[in-house]
Amino acid sequence: MHPVVTLFDVDNTLLDNDRVVAHLMRHMDRELGHERQQEYWEIFEALRKELGYADYLGALQRYRIQHPRDSHALIVSSFLVNYPFANRLFPESLDVVEHARRWGPAVIVSDGDVVFQPRKIERSGLFDAVDQNILIYVHKERELDDVEERYTAERYVAVDDKLWLLDAMKRHWGERVTTVWPQQGHYVTDERVRTLPPADVTVTRIGELLAYTLDGLLQAGRV
Repeated sequence: MHPVVTLFDVDNTLLDNDRVVAHLMRHMDRELGHERQQEYWEIFEALRKELGYADYLGALQRYRIQHPRDSHALIVSSFLVNYPFANRLFPESLDVVEHARRWGPAVIVSDGDVVFQPRKIERSGLFDAVDQNILIYVHKERELDDVEERYTAERYVAVDDKLWLLDAMKRHWGERVTTVWPQQGHYVTDERVRTLPPADVTVTRIGELLAYTLDGLLQAGRV
């Protein structure tokens, strides 16, 4: 039983995934051509709807099935697998993780596939920053019992760019969790946001959490 465990999302919370995607689109335009780049994203979106999470390499595999002689797909694969994710961390992300570790374990809880998402976490430096405490699910909001079993705590602090996931955590843990919404990335303008209650703490960028004390965060969760 830990007094406090901090749960961090990755994409658009600690890492600027929107910039990664924009870079990937430019790379695909150059290597595949614009029409095939658009075709890849159509495959990607269809696969995300099917699986419930983003699978960049899985979409590339399906693209290759449709274009088995397009050798440029291998260049795109190398681009993804070897991407310098450490350069795409939001400013002060690692400082915020270190700040949270002063009061208890910091744990990455993310949705994603079992190959690319762990690779992203490792290459970004986040794997070591959280002492290898990572959990990757298909739908993490459905696995909060498992999160609690693995990292049992009196109180949780949950940091995520998706307000509806924070709402699910609040409904699950109640006053035992303080929800923190960094307003970063394209999900900030998602239509679902308008129908949800606010998070306990809202910041415009992840680095603002450095100004918060543990007592301040825990008190915010009790309101």
